[in-house]
Amino acid sequence: MGPIVLKLSMNEIESMKKHYTSNLTDKVPQGSVFCAKTKGCTITAYKSGKVLFQGADSEKEAGQWGSPVEKSSSLPTPKNSTHLPANFGSLSVVGSDEVGTGDYFGPITVVAAYVKREQLPLLKELGVKDSKNLKDDKIIEIAKQIKDIVPHSLLTLHNEKYNQLQQRGMSQGKMKALLHNQAIGHVLEKIAPEKPEAVLIDEFAKENVYYQHLRGQSIVHRENVYFSTKAEGIHLAVAAASIIARYAFVRHFEHLSARAGFTLPKGAGPAVDKAAARLILEKGEAVLPHFVKYHFANTEKARRMIKK
Repeated sequence: MGPIVLKLSMNEIESMKKHYTSNLTDKVPQGSVFCAKTKGCTITAYKSGKVLFQGADSEKEAGQWGSPVEKSSSLPTPKNSTHLPANFGSLSVVGSDEVGTGDYFGPITVVAAYVKREQLPLLKELGVKDSKNLKDDKIIEIAKQIKDIVPHSLLTLHNEKYNQLQQRGMSQGKMKALLHNQAIGHVLEKIAPEKPEAVLIDEFAKENVYYQHLRGQSIVHRENVYFSTKAEGIHLAVAAASIIARYAFVRHFEHLSARAGFTLPKGAGPAVDKAAARLILEKGEAVLPHFVKYHFANTEKARRMIKK
């Protein structure tokens, strides 16, 4: 029987905890209220109200407490990734993704996250999926629930540093490769001595190009490392990383807007040009490197807009 997830109130969870008093374990996952083990089932109750039942008796144990939200043996299956193992979606994986690379305003945020196979049903129930299909308010809601459950590393490349590196000749691709490598390394340190069954990087460059970017660097992990586009749909580890990265990006964007004195638009379209022109008029062009990726074409468009 596959894992089962119930959605219960905190009062019900406290009653459940009393019921399993003699079965409680000392090892409690982050973000959980308790963990108990019976002969045929492991029960983990989370602060979000989700309770996960795993083991041969999962259906029997869960049946005492209510109807399952989902008998969640249904897990993501690989898409556009024939090079991956057929069961990749059900493995314990470190996934990494980045946000903000195409935005004129705001930093690049990179996150690597480790999701164990036993966490997959809970994350799926919490709504973890490709962040591109989620609005910012939903991303914030999900991120707050999973950031204390999923071991992860968040790295932020603020625009001041980004512009310095870019002016020295470093490509954005190399910056991202360095950040991904570092974030994955941090996660591997956090979970040691446990090791993931695989590492999945949302492909921003071909594998050989990625490793060329890391030439001269200490590559933290090369065993069972995979690269794929649309990786958020392949494993929830990448989806979780994407959500946490987007959450951090949104928070940084709010701080930037506060510093600017008006709401800054995301992306790199015409609204961004207008916002950059306004920022120049109100604060002077010298402040731009603190807010934007200065080499983007939007800078020149904003200048032209001011001259009209």
